[in-house]
Amino acid sequence: QVQLVESGGGLVQAGGSLRLSCAASGRTFSSYYMGWFRQAPGKERELVAGIGWSGSSPLYADSVKGRFTISRDNAKNTVYLQMNSLKPEDTAVYYCAARRLSRPQYEYWGQGTQVTVSS
Repeated sequence: QVQLVESGGGLVQAGGSLRLSCAASGRTFSSYYMGWFRQAPGKERELVAGIGWSGSSPLYADSVKGRFTISRDNAKNTVYLQMNSLKPEDTAVYYCAARRLSRPQYEYWGQGTQVTVSS
């Protein structure tokens, strides 16, 4: 069982930055693939970024490439999402999620943190 708690959301002006954090419980954090998702009102949830246990070869949605950076610190059981050059269309609830490497679907989810970007 993994419990995930996000933090770092808030209100920011367009062009600004935020860093989201996701603290995970459990001693096997490093064995999980971690992802950040977001869901805007009236839209489906979408994968924003994902990262494997070593931190190499992260993946990003096309809409955030070059602006967002996902990273993880396995010693701190934490995954981060650095968001730069934020746009109003980045406004959403952001969720952290985890899955075991052998599983195709994400198994554990955080409660979400609101990110609002004003124009």
